[in-house]
Amino acid sequence: MTKKKAVVLLSGGLDSTACMSLAHGQGYTLYALSFDYGQKHRRELQSAAEIAQFYNSAEHRVIKLDYVGGSALTDTGIDVPDFQETEGIPVTYVPARNILFLSYALGYGEVVCADSIFIGVNAIDYSGYPDCRPEFIQAFQKVIQVGTKSGVEGRPIEIFTPLIHLTKGDIVRLAVENGAPLHLTNSCYKGEEKACGRCDSCRLRLRGFAEAGVEDPIQYHLTD
Repeated sequence: MTKKKAVVLLSGGLDSTACMSLAHGQGYTLYALSFDYGQKHRRELQSAAEIAQFYNSAEHRVIKLDYVGGSALTDTGIDVPDFQETEGIPVTYVPARNILFLSYALGYGEVVCADSIFIGVNAIDYSGYPDCRPEFIQAFQKVIQVGTKSGVEGRPIEIFTPLIHLTKGDIVRLAVENGAPLHLTNSCYKGEEKACGRCDSCRLRLRGFAEAGVEDPIQYHLTD
C-alpha cells in the first residue's frame, strides 16, 4: 500500500515541529518546506534543517523569497518589540506570508503528489495575525478546489491545521507526547544564541511551557 504524503510547513519553531510530529505519527511520508523570506536571522532555518533530518524527511526544501520589508522580522529599520498586550495587528506581521507559504506548499504538493499540507497556524495563543485564522484557511482550501488540477479532478490536497484551536500549553503537551525534538526548536524573533525571552513569540512559548508544567529545553536570557 502506498504511503500518504504530506508537505509540512516547517519554520523550526514549536508549532511547526508539533505539526511535523503529528504528520509523522500518522504515517505520512514527509516533505518539509521552509522559507528564507528575508528574516533578520537564520537561526530558525538551521533548526528546521535539524528537525527535518530528525524525522528523516523525504526532502527538505528551503525557498528563497525576496521580501520588501514591511515587518519587524524583515525590515532592519523596524525593531522587534518586547511583548506587549495590544489590540490590532503587531509590527511583527509579515505581509501575506502565509498566502505565499501555502501557495508554494500547494505547488510543491502537486509535484510530489501529496495528499495533505500541514501548517501550524493557531487562532488562540497567537499575536493577532490575520493569516492564522480559520476563515483564512477555509478560503485557501476553496482556492485549492477551484484553482488546481488536483482540485478540479476531485482530489484536492487537504490543508490540516491541527493546532488551530489549541492553547500553547496544549501544543506543548501534544509535542511532548509525540516525542517531538523540542530541544532543536527556535521560536525567538531575534535569533540569538539564547532566546531573548521578551518578544511576543518567546513570551507565548514560555507561557505555554508553564501552562503545560514542562521545562522548556532551550536556553533564554533573563526574562524578568
